[in-house]
Amino acid sequence: MSLDRLHIVMAASEAVPYAKTGGLGDVVTALAKELSALGHRVTLLLPGYRGQTTQCVRREVMRFSIVMMETKAEVTVEEELIPVTEASHPLRVFLVRYDPYFDRPGIYQEDHHDYPDNLDRFTLFCRAVLHVLRMLAEVQGEVVDVLHLHDWQAALCSVYLRALPGEYKDLQSVKTLLTVHNLGYQGIFSAVEFGKTGLPPSLFCPSALEYYGSINCLKGGIICADAVSTVSPTYAKEIITPEYGCGLEGVLSGRLDGILGITNGIDTKVWDPAQDSYLPARYTVENLAGKQVCKMALQEEFGLLKREVPVLGVVGRLTFQKGFDLLLEIIAELMSLDLQIVFLGSGDYELEQQFRAVQAEYAENIGLYIGFDERLAHRVEAGADMLLMPSRYEPCGLSQLYGLRYGTVPIVRRTGGLADTVVPFRPSTVQSKSATGFWFTDASPDALLSTIMLALCVHKEQKTWNAIIEAGMNKDLSWRRSARQYEGIYWAIAEK
Repeated sequence: MSLDRLHIVMAASEAVPYAKTGGLGDVVTALAKELSALGHRVTLLLPGYRGQTTQCVRREVMRFSIVMMETKAEVTVEEELIPVTEASHPLRVFLVRYDPYFDRPGIYQEDHHDYPDNLDRFTLFCRAVLHVLRMLAEVQGEVVDVLHLHDWQAALCSVYLRALPGEYKDLQSVKTLLTVHNLGYQGIFSAVEFGKTGLPPSLFCPSALEYYGSINCLKGGIICADAVSTVSPTYAKEIITPEYGCGLEGVLSGRLDGILGITNGIDTKVWDPAQDSYLPARYTVENLAGKQVCKMALQEEFGLLKREVPVLGVVGRLTFQKGFDLLLEIIAELMSLDLQIVFLGSGDYELEQQFRAVQAEYAENIGLYIGFDERLAHRVEAGADMLLMPSRYEPCGLSQLYGLRYGTVPIVRRTGGLADTVVPFRPSTVQSKSATGFWFTDASPDALLSTIMLALCVHKEQKTWNAIIEAGMNKDLSWRRSARQYEGIYWAIAEK
């Protein structure tokens, strides 16, 4: 361990531009780049999925075998180097290739159904991660200080290190941090599959991986990691309660060192309305003329009439967690007002079908795109006047951060990272010019409707509305402060 920098390895199932289903992919890459810019050596490990093409030069750096039950997996590791700053090390990306597991149309599922061998797939990935760490030390003389694991797909790495010290005795100096991005996804599998993990049967118990008769990968990671964090301070408090703990509140509250909450940032170079190549016009907080151009272009792109009415934007997974069923319940009331709504997202099949139905019924005022399109996401964030995020729970959320950056005012439920990042419209915050959006507390259609109507009333007061936009666009949303907090955790556990 260097006195001024660390060698940090991150293991995750997603990172842009290689793989993305939600905010995890954005967070992992942006944090890794920021840590590189701070002077640390950062290596990012990902599964080698289908279609991972970038402009970087890729080369094969390792080959090894991993025995999985009756299968001997021949794994190939390919490397890419991503420039960060002239003064920093490039971000090194290792792609773990095993095509029978990862060369598929989807990352976790296909046609709305999880792959039945997901435990096999991510067990292999975790074991490959540790194999890479071993080869970095043995072949290249690179000692890893911290292994930063993201979500259940990488959580078993900490279990192997803690539970199999004999097998991984050469890696016992490596410290682990597990970041929980969304506690709703835990990697739960049937008990009959436990043998696939390669772990001793004694670990299938309530104090380790057993969870109501099933395997719980995230639970094992939480118990075994040297430190556990999540992606906002409020969410860190919420998940130790029965309401938000998803059955793991006891395990989480049992960690004596607590759960550390660090709010996500965003990549302010990628998300910058002043230089965003996806937009039909650029703009700044000092000159918002381009935002009006973006709004008209957005109306045209979604097949809506170009009218000077409030445009509400929705970007995200169409799921119960995100609270979009609450929005469906008030669509008729909203359509009685003079406004338009554009939806971009995919998720639960039933919700998708309901959104298709309301779009067909109100085609003149509702635009819909089922799926995900990065370019279109930027254009919605820029072209809408308001952004709706009625989440039942939200570990951090990124869409509201993009909205703030692009002068699109968030309307959010007061939960998790939404509560930490949006300053609500109130007399005191209006007076101090610190208000950046609107809150509601109850997860109910009435509370959502009332808050939207409040925002629509404030929108008519141009001076007040511009002050809200200005406060949001002037917020520091970069990764620097959050990366420094992660850096503090790394040093603390590395020096134990």
